[in-house]
Amino acid sequence: MSPAAPAPPSFAESRAYPARPFLAASVAVFRDGLVLLAERAVPPGARRFSLPGGLVEPGETIREAALRELREETGVEAEIVGFNDHVEVIERDSDGRVSAHFVVASFVGRWTAGEAATGPEALRTAWVAPDAVDHLATTPQLPAILLRAAAIAARG
Repeated sequence: MSPAAPAPPSFAESRAYPARPFLAASVAVFRDGLVLLAERAVPPGARRFSLPGGLVEPGETIREAALRELREETGVEAEIVGFNDHVEVIERDSDGRVSAHFVVASFVGRWTAGEAATGPEALRTAWVAPDAVDHLATTPQLPAILLRAAAIAARG
């Protein structure tokens, strides 16, 4: 009997201590003045609310990735109305080594269909006022991203 093959690394392990940054996309989706947030189930930002999003896959545009991740994580459909900003997520371990590095292109979208639900990467979802996230545990840059996103959404 041959020895069992080692288990593949988990999602978090496969992105730990990267040789280069990973490209990701997110989208701030607005519906009736509220923005959709998801509480992340996996690092980085596990157990914190953030915008739905994830890695860009080969052959996929950044916009396509943002909308795909939104659909996979929450079941919501949207149309992109603008680009917001890029967000850099850099985490270091106790020795100062980079343990995670993501560059996230953050878009603004308008809800078109679907009711928010959870998936394997989202513990909870919530529609919240973009200027009222102080009571939630969020990723560090989220409040500023939401204020800029709300201004872009208002312009349409």
